[in-house]
Amino acid sequence: MFGGDKGSARESMTSPVARVGSGRFAEQEIGRFKTRLRLRAGQLKEEIRLGLLKDDENRFAVLADRVGDIEDQSVASLVGDLDLSEIDRDVDELRDVESALTRIAESRYGLCIDCQELISFERLDKLPSAARCHACQERFEARDRRPAYRKL
Repeated sequence: MFGGDKGSARESMTSPVARVGSGRFAEQEIGRFKTRLRLRAGQLKEEIRLGLLKDDENRFAVLADRVGDIEDQSVASLVGDLDLSEIDRDVDELRDVESALTRIAESRYGLCIDCQELISFERLDKLPSAARCHACQERFEARDRRPAYRKL
């Protein structure tokens, strides 16, 4: 994902020389996460923009096609709702990405927002916007009542 040797990146994570501050990641690794997060934010913004344009087009088509039967209108409505659901997920992910970028700017990136312990490199490598360590994320999801697709 970084374009480099993951083994050496992990090795540097465990090296005391590679750490910055009190248990945080090396500046080079933070920079890589920051780049990935910025790229993802750009992708999400574009997906949201295109999704909103598509929703506008669908709404216009439904209004223009009012003479269609009730089944056609129902299908069009369902498709529109699915498109909006995708946009909602993208907006939620964008919030998470922007929150991670804020944590980087405030030198809090890589620390769990609940227990303040270091989030594993492997978790951040898979999900750079992760705000919680694995254990705290599991506890959060156990008490969270949002739909499963929103859980990480």
